[in-house]
Amino acid sequence: MTFDSVRGRASEGWVTRTPSIVDRIRSSGDGRVPFSVEFSPPRDEAAEARLWRAVREFERMGPAFVSMTYGAGGSTRDRTVRVTGQLAEETTLLPVAHLTAVSHSVDELRSMVGAYADRGISNILVLRGDPPGDPLGEWEKHPQGVEYAEELVRLVRDLGDFHVGVASFPEGHYRAPDLAHDTRYLVSKLRAGAEYSITQMFFDVDDYLRLRDRVTAYDPEQGAKPIIPEIMPITSLGSVRRMLELSGSRLPAHLEKRLATAAGDGPEENRAAVREIGIDLATEMSERLIAEGAPGLHFITLNFARATSEVLARLGDKVGSGVADPAPVTPAPVS
Repeated sequence: MTFDSVRGRASEGWVTRTPSIVDRIRSSGDGRVPFSVEFSPPRDEAAEARLWRAVREFERMGPAFVSMTYGAGGSTRDRTVRVTGQLAEETTLLPVAHLTAVSHSVDELRSMVGAYADRGISNILVLRGDPPGDPLGEWEKHPQGVEYAEELVRLVRDLGDFHVGVASFPEGHYRAPDLAHDTRYLVSKLRAGAEYSITQMFFDVDDYLRLRDRVTAYDPEQGAKPIIPEIMPITSLGSVRRMLELSGSRLPAHLEKRLATAAGDGPEENRAAVREIGIDLATEMSERLIAEGAPGLHFITLNFARATSEVLARLGDKVGSGVADPAPVTPAPVS
């Protein structure tokens, strides 16, 4: 697979050799819901070693696909490309590369897509991205870049035979003035050529169901495309609070109170008690999402396998892998 960086298009004769995410999540055919996982690019050698331990644990379980995030403002761009390429070349996993518009010119974005193509990656999750430094700060378009994720979807699709996904927001994107605007933005990304969306993490299944209903009501054709719910098994109240603060999302008040009580008032939170609630919650959410017809379950792992594998083990045969003959899911050892 080659990429013509001068013309900015995949070279003639280039053919997708990897399945699309939509094909993969619909291929199980046994009535079980496939699962997938999200990794983050490591920041140092110790973190990279931890990531690869988790990768090998999940490879044994056979997720339908894995995604690799992209640092705010493109801060981990080179590492993201390298590690995602290694996932494609050195494992049996199907990787999805994240690509954000923030701080990048169109030429840089084309180069990134070309770098992914050269590593055999044809599944790309397109995001506008958050401003570097302050994710909730004012968005500023790169002078030679794109303004909206919809434009980035079209750019990637125009470069070759790529399968594109986008983000969706069960509570509404924090920059959207209301849910009606948020729905319209999502549908515009799907109409531009996105084949599916993966939600931002959420903790109220009703928010996901209302999102799905809104999209279907606005455009039934686009509403038929998979909206894959993203779940994070909570293992630390402090960590999830920081992540939510950066994303503009929230914990439901009753859950915040329950977790805060479990964490205690001491200088160190009671992480064992918080973790127990987090695993229970992720399992309960997963069970309801399965019952409500979610097309898959996408887990935030923070580059650890244990919490997600515990949830999967509790779900048992309700969850499939999306690939042939995975090993039975058992909780991963503490890493």
